[in-house]
Amino acid sequence: MKNKMYVGVFLLACLFSLNASFAQKSNNHADSPARKLQLAQFAIANLYVDQTDENKLVESAIIGMLEELDPHSTYANPEEVKKLNEPLKGNFDGIGIQFNMAEDTLFVIQPVSGGPSEKVGIRAGDRIVMVNDTLIAGVKMSSDDISRRLRGPKGSKVNVKVVRRGVDEQLSFTIKRDKIPVHSLDAAYMVTSRIGYIKINRFGATTHEEFMDALSSLKEQGMRDLILDLQGNGGGYLNAAIDIANEFLGQKELIVYTEGRRNPRREFLAKGDGCFQKGKLVVLVDEYSASASEIVSGAIQDWDRGMVVGRRTFGKGLVQRPIDLPDGSMIRLTIARYYTPSGRCIQKPYESIEEYNADLIERYNRGEMMSADSIHFPDSLKSKTLKLGRTVYGGGGIMPDYFVPVDTTLITKYHRQLSNKGVLLKLHFQLIDTYRDAWMKKYKDFKSFNRNFDLTREMMQQLVAEGEKAGVSYQDEDFQKSEPLIKLQLKALIARDLWNMNEYYQTMNLVNESVKKAVELLEKDVSLVRNK
Repeated sequence: MKNKMYVGVFLLACLFSLNASFAQKSNNHADSPARKLQLAQFAIANLYVDQTDENKLVESAIIGMLEELDPHSTYANPEEVKKLNEPLKGNFDGIGIQFNMAEDTLFVIQPVSGGPSEKVGIRAGDRIVMVNDTLIAGVKMSSDDISRRLRGPKGSKVNVKVVRRGVDEQLSFTIKRDKIPVHSLDAAYMVTSRIGYIKINRFGATTHEEFMDALSSLKEQGMRDLILDLQGNGGGYLNAAIDIANEFLGQKELIVYTEGRRNPRREFLAKGDGCFQKGKLVVLVDEYSASASEIVSGAIQDWDRGMVVGRRTFGKGLVQRPIDLPDGSMIRLTIARYYTPSGRCIQKPYESIEEYNADLIERYNRGEMMSADSIHFPDSLKSKTLKLGRTVYGGGGIMPDYFVPVDTTLITKYHRQLSNKGVLLKLHFQLIDTYRDAWMKKYKDFKSFNRNFDLTREMMQQLVAEGEKAGVSYQDEDFQKSEPLIKLQLKALIARDLWNMNEYYQTMNLVNESVKKAVELLEKDVSLVRNK
């Protein structure tokens, strides 16, 4: 009993000693928040009645502090850091396959060209059922868990067992893991004889290099004008956005500047050596285009370099600095705001995190996705473009020069139910599994496929039957209305599996109203391009 009392007295003495130590070190900061936090942590660690997980407590404290700041100041544990960085770094260590889970089975969409899986003989359509000694088929294992088993350090080996259509026994492969590229460019093709199209899904370490390769290829095919698709692009590296914008702007034209309480104004200027300074340009955006996408589209708009087409962007104008912590975790702390060349901060309000997170839903509810007339900006947010003096607005994303509403003409309740229940994807897997070899023989290239392929009546009946199995009751009127869209979506998925994402977008863009509007504007020679 005496020993316990002595321990308690000792700990209290330590607490008071720590308190005094802080006071001696800095009389001016005797009541500093840092001191308060450290004393609290010391007291909990040494005096609390039950055993505690100090790491978890510290993480909770960090998360709690960051939640008081803004929606984009965040904490990530070591595993989350790896997940966040991988898509932006441009590569990861693994076996090199694109896959989907079909009925609790890993279905190989495509092995990465020249990657480890292709080298040992893994084919599109294969089903991986076992990784090392672990069964992964039919056990409801998550995609993340499967990915963790397949990935590993470069040079390490993994054993897999494969079920292949037409082969009775399971096939065994030993795959040596390697660096697998992660592409940030989804598609690059010629829409017409003079209009090129490039889609960027994120701004990562290899984005500029990928863009330049695509641009060069399209120029060789006769491209004079460009559609740059940033729809759904949530951002990424600031430098990648600056490098892309540099390809369109003239020497010393401001791309973006950043400024914060402890961060003085920093300007990023175009070098004047861009490879696409004279052709007509359209940038496509939507409500999911954010951050780096808004930097590029804002610079293009402010300098009257091209046209922005689509719907109002997300409205993220905050700059985060990654702060690495000793255990591999990371804080992404907002340190500045960024401003477009005309001085616009496009960050939307974030006084209420709940309202901030619900903003896109509210936009839809008040009709903004259907009509530009539903969007209202106060005059205080008004700015002028730098060449033509057009009115533009800050304070809540980039408002496009040409508004394109969400297209719902082919969408019905029946279609939504089929999509939500995964029926379309299930049928796609069944079809590609059954007909892949036959289709590859029949269609020698994508042009032939795109021109001649159509889903048969039997295939559509199969869709209806799969829908019934999933609890989606057949609705004839809805089916007739949505059938063209359903067929196009399935055709696009099949094109992706037979070739790649490039062919997927060539197919789906036939009904993308923003793409159609961009082509219309470019063909009508509606241009904001300055005379050089």
